[in-house]
Amino acid sequence: MSVRRQCELLGLSRSSLYYQPAPEAAENLRLMRLIDQEYTAHPFLGSRRMTAWLQSQGEVVNRKRVRRLLRVMGLEAIYPKPRLSAAGKGHRVYPYLLRGVAIERPDQVWSADITYVPLAAGFMYLAATIDWYSRYVLAWRLSNTLDGSFCLDMLDEALGRGRPGVFNTDQGVQFTAGAWAGRLEGAGVAVSMDGRGRCLDNVFVERLWRSVKYEDVYLHGYEAVPDLERGLRRYFGYYNHERLHQSLGYRTPAVVYGERTKTCGCVGS
Repeated sequence: MSVRRQCELLGLSRSSLYYQPAPEAAENLRLMRLIDQEYTAHPFLGSRRMTAWLQSQGEVVNRKRVRRLLRVMGLEAIYPKPRLSAAGKGHRVYPYLLRGVAIERPDQVWSADITYVPLAAGFMYLAATIDWYSRYVLAWRLSNTLDGSFCLDMLDEALGRGRPGVFNTDQGVQFTAGAWAGRLEGAGVAVSMDGRGRCLDNVFVERLWRSVKYEDVYLHGYEAVPDLERGLRRYFGYYNHERLHQSLGYRTPAVVYGERTKTCGCVGS
């Protein structure tokens, strides 16, 4: 298969295949770690208010720099916007299918998202797929770029566990690419996308990121990617099989997700 065709299937431009990102300066990495911690706690902060917060912490930084770092990190303030930006060329945005829908069983709705993860001398992007009902993390992947291939690998692993009725994501290019939606539709899964800036449409993944960062990433300050990967594998094992959730009646996600075999045996909504 030609490189051109492979890029088309993955929803990538050919130039991005050969792109080697320049490393960020140490000072920018330090600022990005501060931004990540504040954004995780208050995801409604945009570049203007984030700049003001940094300045209140004694940082000498302007809004232009903060806006660029937020873009590199893949972060956007979460708040309702009067106009939604258009998807990339050739990308389809699907409607949000879950408004007013009661989530009553495992494998009814899955969701995926991507977050920035700081390292001592760099950063990575973390993607995860979660079952809404049980909060069970079905699959996750790390990447040093925001291309869509690592998300597709994660999706393949998740679909190897089962099939949801609906799969919800935001409108990021990784999820509006034809390859992502095509795999879901080919598996008989309905594709749902939340509105830009609507955190409540994907709230369970947002809560997962807070748990991952405050209970693992920030505590350990991982030095390198292998350390981060081992740490996340350990944490997700704990999260799924040992961490008791108040919203689940103080049961673990693994116990609740296992109840899907006790339901009617059907998948979906």
